Amino acid sequence: MTPVPWRDPALPAAARVDDLLSRMTLEEKTAQLYGVWVGADTDGGGVAPHQHDMTSDYDWDELIALGLGQITRSYGTAPVDPDLGARALARAQRRIAAAGRFGIPAVAHEECLAGFTAWRATAYPVPLAWGASFDPELVERMARRIGQDLRSAGVHQGLAPVLDVVRDPRWGRVEETIGEDPYLVGTIGTAYVRGLESAGVVATLKHFAGYAASAGARNLAPVRAGVREFADVTLPPFEMALREGGARSVMAAYTETDGVPASADPGLLTRLLREEWEFTGTVVSDYFGIGFLQTLHRVAGTPAEAAHAALLAGIDVELPTLKCYGEPLLEAVRAGEVPPELVDRAARRVLLQKCELGLLDEDWTPEPAAPVDLDSAGNRAVARRLAEESVVLLDNPDGLLPLSPDTRIAVVGPRADDALAMLGCYSFPSHVLPHHPGVPTGVEVPTVLESLRAELPDAKVTFAEGCDTSGPGTAGFEEAVARAAEADVCVAVLGDRAGLFGRGTSGEGCDATDLNLPGVQADLLDALVATGVPVVLVLLTGRPYALGRWQGRLGAAVQAFFPGEEGGPAVAGVLSGRVNPSGRLPVSVPRLPGGQPWTYLQPPLGLAGEVSNLDPTPLYAFGHGRSYTTFAWEDRTGGDAPVELATDGSYDVSLTVRNTGDREGAEVVQLYLHDPVASVTRPDVRLIGYQRVELAPGAAARVTFRFHADLSAFTDRTGARVVEPGALELRLAASSADVRHTVRLLLTGPTRTPGADRRLRCGTEVSAAE
Repeated sequence: MTPVPWRDPALPAAARVDDLLSRMTLEEKTAQLYGVWVGADTDGGGVAPHQHDMTSDYDWDELIALGLGQITRSYGTAPVDPDLGARALARAQRRIAAAGRFGIPAVAHEECLAGFTAWRATAYPVPLAWGASFDPELVERMARRIGQDLRSAGVHQGLAPVLDVVRDPRWGRVEETIGEDPYLVGTIGTAYVRGLESAGVVATLKHFAGYAASAGARNLAPVRAGVREFADVTLPPFEMALREGGARSVMAAYTETDGVPASADPGLLTRLLREEWEFTGTVVSDYFGIGFLQTLHRVAGTPAEAAHAALLAGIDVELPTLKCYGEPLLEAVRAGEVPPELVDRAARRVLLQKCELGLLDEDWTPEPAAPVDLDSAGNRAVARRLAEESVVLLDNPDGLLPLSPDTRIAVVGPRADDALAMLGCYSFPSHVLPHHPGVPTGVEVPTVLESLRAELPDAKVTFAEGCDTSGPGTAGFEEAVARAAEADVCVAVLGDRAGLFGRGTSGEGCDATDLNLPGVQADLLDALVATGVPVVLVLLTGRPYALGRWQGRLGAAVQAFFPGEEGGPAVAGVLSGRVNPSGRLPVSVPRLPGGQPWTYLQPPLGLAGEVSNLDPTPLYAFGHGRSYTTFAWEDRTGGDAPVELATDGSYDVSLTVRNTGDREGAEVVQLYLHDPVASVTRPDVRLIGYQRVELAPGAAARVTFRFHADLSAFTDRTGARVVEPGALELRLAASSADVRHTVRLLLTGPTRTPGADRRLRCGTEVSAAE
């Protein structure tokens, strides 16, 4: 028997969906445009502000009779055993399919920022740690595992990665970003997308666009970015993740730029995203973002007007639950206030994606194929490797690290013996479990204290907390100082507590007034340093903090950005020397807590100068990181004379990196561009390429960067992206401030406007060297 066209897998997806749409009523089409948050709190005690305002009670059976677009966070709302959760989700999907005329199941989505945000799922390092690894291949492996876990549990769409570029480190969501450089964010984020999509899960790019540039670093504040900042800093990571990563979904940002909310901006969500970038996937709202057009932005007077504005702009799906795209939208369409073509356009995109996912096929089944294990040994191995690669050795001036195996160590600080010190705000224990006191973490998360004792069994290790993470109390200082005074070395483990909306010192809605360490931790560190015992500072944070106060006073300093469930052993391994640190800073570490915001992407007036008494030069620059071995950079290409190159030409830059130390290690070779003269002001330097190189003692490798003139492109005064003729410098560097070699170029020929096929990344090649 021949199936109806929309059920026929032999037909093109577009033909199947067109046939299906022709059979659906307005109500059935609209039902595909929203999700439902099962178990969402409606009494004001939920995870997020405004959740109770935007969540309504409904009759489930009545609702699903029309079909349903999405199921919101069936795992990420409350602790549920993964096996039981998979079976419950399968039952819900069967009910949805059986209730509607067409038997179409819902797309199930979940958060997966630092792993699947579910109970008993692997808690990986946060994205800022991915950036610190400078290792896209490892991030792709991690994302593939996350995607496989999501699919095994019946989930189709993951709300990650975050591609916001840090503009002000006081912003609470810095931990969710990959760093302060668009090239690093783009390449690492694209790797994550490839991994997630390779597992058959729809990756959702967040937050499109400008969210991280909010004024004063306040969450969901207005964005006052200029046209060029938006085009050259904010947008490139999204373009790369779409063009090269193949992401199939985009989430509209909460924020507004120059008075226009992203969720109501057809220039952003349709003209740029769809027409210029040729994106064909789905655009989803951030949670309650469509309703916020009425309640927070006040560009709509009713839920129906908010629905109209969002549909017109190009948002296809309202998340997390129905508010505006339900009855208010239906009434507006029936009244002739909203063109039905807008509903058809969005429904077509949603159904095309469901078709790609196999949800329109008759043989579709929601049952899990095997028992669901979300924290496998393989997951933990990848989590450990990424945690180890992400730890940054900021300083070790006298070689205090690695620690001697039989030394006396005083471990001090509020982050030393707390498992949550390893986890970011979108890990399940930090995100959901605060609302479920008494429920165990669900995964094993060794602390730094536990891990150091296991790492150095012959050492005498004592412990004192000293103070709380954010509280004002100093009563514990005396014991902490006493323990330090008795030791050969003090390891001070300080930093952040991840949380949501003011319940932590880092995380969504946990913005900082300045970049002082939270609470009285700075005073505790002063007291420890005053003992005269060498102090190793270990920071477990979601953002960089100002460390100039202790410059020259510490024995060593180590930075880890919420390194996940295997972070304790990773940090302990760096302290013991089992792990040779290879992380590099994805964000600058400031010298002073004020004078912000500042990232390294500064034009001349953003650098230190005689016109202001404030020096914004960071203590540790973007890309900085030390090792326990040494490397020599030899035999680079290019001489003293400029190399002439057409404005559409390319040039290979090579050098040999040699491990001149006595132990295996990894060097991160970074390529920066300096544009001496341009038609608009340009950053003094900006990253355009990098390569992580792992070398045995005495070994060498030849690293080649394939520079193309497209990589020098920027937005000119007319708003066009151009490659201008003139002088350029390619700087081979160990950080944005540590230049080892310079290659001078001279671009010749006319100013060129590169097209949609322009090069977005600098190709690299690593080969053996003698």
